Amino acid sequence: MRNTTVLISGASIAGPALAYWLSRYGFDVTVVEKSPALRAGGQAVDFTGHTHMTVLERMGILADIERRRTGKTDMVIVDEGGNEKARISGDFTGGDLEILRGDLADVIYQRTARNCRYLFGDTITALTETADGVHVEFAHAPAQRFDLVFGADGIHSRVRKLAFGPEQKFVKHQGHYYCLAGASKWESQPDAPRERAVSYALNTPGHLAGLGNSKAAQMYMFASPQLDYDRDDFDAQRRIVAEQFAGIGWEVPRMLADLPHLDGFYLDSLSKVTMKNFVQGRVALVGDAGYGNTLAGFGSGLAIVGAYVLAGELAAADGDYTVAFPRYQEMMKRTGKMAGASSPGAFLAPETALGLRFRNWFLGSRFFAMMVKSAEKSKNDIDLKNYPEIVAAR
Repeated sequence: MRNTTVLISGASIAGPALAYWLSRYGFDVTVVEKSPALRAGGQAVDFTGHTHMTVLERMGILADIERRRTGKTDMVIVDEGGNEKARISGDFTGGDLEILRGDLADVIYQRTARNCRYLFGDTITALTETADGVHVEFAHAPAQRFDLVFGADGIHSRVRKLAFGPEQKFVKHQGHYYCLAGASKWESQPDAPRERAVSYALNTPGHLAGLGNSKAAQMYMFASPQLDYDRDDFDAQRRIVAEQFAGIGWEVPRMLADLPHLDGFYLDSLSKVTMKNFVQGRVALVGDAGYGNTLAGFGSGLAIVGAYVLAGELAAADGDYTVAFPRYQEMMKRTGKMAGASSPGAFLAPETALGLRFRNWFLGSRFFAMMVKSAEKSKNDIDLKNYPEIVAAR
């Protein structure tokens, strides 16, 4: 097989999943991750439908995920006096199977650590494609040549920037920001029974502040034009959140007082990645780097499916990326529609009082129930090739 030495940037979900399949098919895999270690805990991510479950089962990790799954969480929407105004069912927001992002990453990492090299605390600084490979420079490790390079490094992908162009060409701001801080119930109480839970959130026009949901101890969302801030300056980011929610009632003043003391702080925009091509030469993107849509649903499922298809097509093509990459892109262009076209910002944090009243009415109406039932019946499942069987029979 040709083109066997590969570099993957990113060790969250898409990266280790791709590493799993590529190493299984005989590729020599290196994974580089800017964090000093695997990230623990984190928000809950979910899978839904036959396609996602099929890939998890073929990876041999479905049972592990079942053992570490979280429970579904209903969100009760309240006003500033704490009075219930609406309720969002966990069946609508949680998919068929939920697990903390860090737990999922750990499950996959444990399946790859022996057969793949992980470079933690490092990042790619330059990519130069040549006739016989890609010359890669790192912030710390010595430069090295790889046959293929994969960007699995999220919506702000470093690989995409270096190989395809600046972020603003491909990432569109969707009009809202979200912030997660502190451990979720499932992270802080790992032995808690996985029964249904309830979280609470205040809505005011253009703002949502939530406590105790499946994603974090605190969750904020607010409408805003695109902001210019240092992604590494977390104190400045906390000030942004505090300014946005200043003067709002309910539990928000206490939440803001606790915010500087909570670990796991994360602020980002709701954004969508739109690319005509997410493969180019010897470089390909997988997961959010190529087709992300923040909090719109199925992002982790798409990452898992994308890794499965990309590795499978490469193995089926005997390492010929000129054959495999177009097939991968064609499949994921169709599958990527599962990510949804819209952003959840307008639904979770409507910008006007009228919009809030209509959204709350809609949540309690039969029309919302019909929408949920319709979505359940049409999970956009697709038939996937059984690549392990194809490769074994080759």
